[in-house]
Amino acid sequence: MSDIYNNNFLLYLLNEEASDDLVMLRARRKRNPVRPFYRCRPTEGAYTILIKNQLSSDDYLFRQYCRLNKQQFNFVLGQIIDEIQPKYQRAINAEEKLFLTLRFLASGETFRSLSLAYRISESYIARIVKHVLNVMRQKLVPLLMKPPSPNDFKRIEQEFWHRWNVPNCAGGIDGKHCRIRAPKNSGSLFFNYKNYYSIVLLAIVDANCKFVAVDVGAYGKESDNGIFQKSSMGKKIMTSTFGIPPPKSQLAQFPGKILLTKYNGQNYYYLTDLSTPESRSGSTTPACLRRS
Repeated sequence: MSDIYNNNFLLYLLNEEASDDLVMLRARRKRNPVRPFYRCRPTEGAYTILIKNQLSSDDYLFRQYCRLNKQQFNFVLGQIIDEIQPKYQRAINAEEKLFLTLRFLASGETFRSLSLAYRISESYIARIVKHVLNVMRQKLVPLLMKPPSPNDFKRIEQEFWHRWNVPNCAGGIDGKHCRIRAPKNSGSLFFNYKNYYSIVLLAIVDANCKFVAVDVGAYGKESDNGIFQKSSMGKKIMTSTFGIPPPKSQLAQFPGKILLTKYNGQNYYYLTDLSTPESRSGSTTPACLRRS
């Protein structure tokens, strides 16, 4: 009988301790009061004052603000609205979230600057941008950047010939350093030859400067040649599994330039101005046309 009493007493003490911990946890999580500056977002924020009242009626300024015209904006919004639309009526709606994200991408403004304009806290803007970008990647990349097929490369070849007078060109390839803040304990991995920290976006584009394939996230210190050889698209190009059509006819060598025929028997090539000089072994950059 005493054992049962002791067990019940211990359970009672444990329950009391758990409830006290819960009360303390709730007390610690007590939110700070919202500043009056943020409370006036529905009436004084940039979405209401600038976008709804001014930009919505001016197509030129609308495109200047978010780098998309209204048709493109509505298309993107239609693809992601189900994922970013809030459940509560007074919360920040999907359209405002997309405007905020596109403005950040178009201008590179700091979250503090966007906070002052949109009347939204910096920490919440960071969450909005991260979430919207993640949803855009999931919804739009499979739709707008499908793996290229042989027919796509034939179309690109014709566009380069008719628009730029360049024969048998399968695309243009180049790298872009995207400035970042150096991660902790990263040393000089992200420090590039331009004397700032970056990650590299290596892209193949068609004759209209539209992306065909991209590789993003390489260290800033790496060369475009090294990134290309390690990237999945570079490996596919060098192993003839990227979808480039077979040779049509043997092409004459361009003075001071190199064709893909030296590597995999194909006479298609990529235009680039960032290929590295010949290495000590005498090999040159694969899958690129090197400018003399």
